[in-house]
Amino acid sequence: MRTVIAVNGKIDDYAELARLLRPDDYLIGADGGTLHLLAVDRSPDVVVGDLDSLSPATVASLIAAAICVERHNPEKDQTDLELALERAVQDGASEIVLVGALGGRLDQTLANLLIVAQRDWPVPVRIVEGDQVAEVLRGPGRLVLHGPVGSVVSAIPLSAAAAGVTYIGLEYPLCDATLHFGSTRGVNNVLALPPASISWRT
Repeated sequence: MRTVIAVNGKIDDYAELARLLRPDDYLIGADGGTLHLLAVDRSPDVVVGDLDSLSPATVASLIAAAICVERHNPEKDQTDLELALERAVQDGASEIVLVGALGGRLDQTLANLLIVAQRDWPVPVRIVEGDQVAEVLRGPGRLVLHGPVGSVVSAIPLSAAAAGVTYIGLEYPLCDATLHFGSTRGVNNVLALPPASISWRT
């Protein structure tokens, strides 16, 4: 079951969001992210958070529509997104897509990006921003890349070092390289011969 979590960041193109959402997606509104779903006439299956970004009238209408509302105490140790991710896993997600996770407050944007790497989530978690997709990958592994020639591909290490990194089919090749945390060496490569691949050992 694909689960889409709408986060309370910026969404500039609601038509694009409407196209992304599938009829059978399981939808979770992370507090104010619920408004993004409502803006494209989609009702969430669940709303999770302390609800400080939703008006009492909106919350009341959600409850009246028999939508599950999981309200948390505002004095909590987790963001609404982290709670929504846990709920998605609990409800049986096979993959999770985050929309509206970027923009707005810088601290929230950074936290939303890093929470995907915070733990080894049992299912793939992807952040979608327009036609861009970000995902945390753990090794050893291999990622096959499909898409038009010229598509931009970046690989950014989030651990102390990513070892055994090899690119095939990208304009700037690597062979058994090590990328260190903070390095920009893997940023802004280009898909040259699709399908391309990135593999890594650790």
